[in-house]
Amino acid sequence: MAAIKQTFFQECEEQLVELESGLLRMEDGDDDLETVNAVFRAVHSIKGGAGAFGFDELVEFVHVFETTLDLIRSAKLAATPAVTKTLLRASDVLADLVRAAREGGSADAGAVKIIADELSALLGGAPRQDDDGKVSVDSLDFEPVCISLDSIFDIGEPEAPVTQDFILRFKPAVGLYAKANETLRLLRELGRLGETTVECDTTEIPLLTELDPEGAYLCWTIHLTTSAPEQQVREIFEFVEWDCELSVETADVGKLLEALQESLEPHEAPPAPIAVAELRDTSVATDPAPTSFAAPSDDHPAAARAEAAKGEGSGAVQATIRVDLDRVDRLINLVGELVINQAMLSQRVSEAGLSRASSVVIGLDELEQLTRDIQDSVMAIRAQPVKPVFQRMSRTVREVASMTGKAVRLVMDGETTEVDKTVIERLTDPLTHMIRNAVDHGIEKAEDRVAAGKPEEGSLRLSATHRSGRIVIEVADDGAGINRARVRQIAVSKGLIPAEANLTDDEIDNLIFLPGFSTASSVSNISGRGVGMDVVKRAIQALGGRISISSVPGRGSIFSMSLPLTLAVLDGMVVTVGGQTLVIPLTAIIETLQPKKESVHELGTGSRVIATRNTFTPLIDVGAVLLYRDEPIEPTSQVALLVESESGAKCALLVDAIQGQRQVVIKSLETNYGHVHGIAAATILGDGRVALILDVDAIVARPRADMIVADMPAAAE
Repeated sequence: MAAIKQTFFQECEEQLVELESGLLRMEDGDDDLETVNAVFRAVHSIKGGAGAFGFDELVEFVHVFETTLDLIRSAKLAATPAVTKTLLRASDVLADLVRAAREGGSADAGAVKIIADELSALLGGAPRQDDDGKVSVDSLDFEPVCISLDSIFDIGEPEAPVTQDFILRFKPAVGLYAKANETLRLLRELGRLGETTVECDTTEIPLLTELDPEGAYLCWTIHLTTSAPEQQVREIFEFVEWDCELSVETADVGKLLEALQESLEPHEAPPAPIAVAELRDTSVATDPAPTSFAAPSDDHPAAARAEAAKGEGSGAVQATIRVDLDRVDRLINLVGELVINQAMLSQRVSEAGLSRASSVVIGLDELEQLTRDIQDSVMAIRAQPVKPVFQRMSRTVREVASMTGKAVRLVMDGETTEVDKTVIERLTDPLTHMIRNAVDHGIEKAEDRVAAGKPEEGSLRLSATHRSGRIVIEVADDGAGINRARVRQIAVSKGLIPAEANLTDDEIDNLIFLPGFSTASSVSNISGRGVGMDVVKRAIQALGGRISISSVPGRGSIFSMSLPLTLAVLDGMVVTVGGQTLVIPLTAIIETLQPKKESVHELGTGSRVIATRNTFTPLIDVGAVLLYRDEPIEPTSQVALLVESESGAKCALLVDAIQGQRQVVIKSLETNYGHVHGIAAATILGDGRVALILDVDAIVARPRADMIVADMPAAAE
């Protein structure tokens, strides 16, 4: 039962994502009926599962939510901006209720009641309730009525309950079984309503060689005698109604169909199964839109029926499986070990001096390609779109905007951009901090925006793109931008910088990442405690990423986060520097070149540039930067790697020699040792030694070697 309940909550998460996605489309003006139906189905599915597990509080709220959506679906309630806003708030409360049910706690009863009352108001009002939840007698408008009690003393024998005969035709689709539903349980529930007679139609089962194990070939006809109304009978199939063909008819209608069928057939012919689809025009069914349910004809071979069933199933449901994330992690670790062992074999073969044409080397090359294919396939399993994380930010924007009294609209772009699941899981907290900061500090109040010639509603854009083998996530607002004079003043007053410090605009902007810095004048539920952007920076650095700011006063700010697509492997250039082996990410390298004496020029004290392609590029001795040697070496005796950062800045890195290109397994240096400026991570080479992976962007950002050496910890210690 615990496993089934866990599956239910996993499906709830998926339904909540679908729910909010549909509501956001409705908020943008999408009035397509299919969008409304998708939102309704998401809520309805949660209700069905919650009822099965006895989550009464959840079911009660979802029932009101579902009824409101049903009015919109039937065009009895217009999806106005105010209505859509209420539905979005209801989806937030629904998420809280699901979380409370999962954790065994309870949601905020006050918040649930407020939204439930707003939904009830959309339904046309409801009887007023007291604080204890009971209906107030004053709202019933009750008037006494005189009745005669004479008949009570002549009651007679109690009347027998009125029974009714139903004929149900039930054919599951492939999707019903794919969602772990069982036909036997449905038939058992029908049996609890009354006396049943069940007939199974097996005529669509193909030959064994043509049978699809995941197909759906069986059909049931159930004769039910019960005192329950038809609605109660249909409720048994409520949770699977989208994955089956179902018709419910009274016995009188069924007998009429049988009689009509017999009258149309020759008397000497044996009775054939009723084809309801052929008689639908003449039937009088209680269902306003009965589902077509035609029996198979003997003229069609079993193979054709099997192909038809398989085609219907493949079009309706895509085959998927749920796998425990720990199993995927173990698989990725094994792939990492496979990459390391493959590198070790390559190292041994290279040391043995075997010819490139030998069978061993050729086989090793094939192993390398196979290893890369396996690694790509495994990483694709872990890759997930950022859409679920982005959609969570919609609620954050609504809540903070409501607290601050601002009108803010969130625009999302690049939601389908995929990144490793580990990155996604650790991205939520820093992204939430940035969104709250943008709404609270970035977007102005409505009156200030109007005075500045802007629309009352602020705009917040959240985007994700792939760039140079990394994912770049940007949070951009059209607010007032960073007030650099105030930021500098606060930093000086808090003792974070000396008053005489000469800082550039970029350096002033980056002061907001210092611990304890806050521009809020008072402490609130949103900000003012000096905890926020410094946490964001540390979280991004822990992921091997970096964050930058671009702000224009009066026009807004852009916070850009650059993160690796995966925390597992990368393609790198293995180089030698001062007797040490380093790895430089291949995506950052533009070209390699041999410096000539006439192309190297001195610039100031200890700084050099190299002339390449009619431009001058900073020349950095990596060995001196990492303190592998005390004095810079002569550039003409080294190899220069022209690299480019994500911001477009370029520099040439001097190394002693290039060993070759390798695919390496990333190991976190910060987790196992500590953060070192200029070093992104570490890896294990084929000979078992540990090599450092260079952080190209950090090196390019500080092109002067003496400045870098002054600020860097001793990486060589």
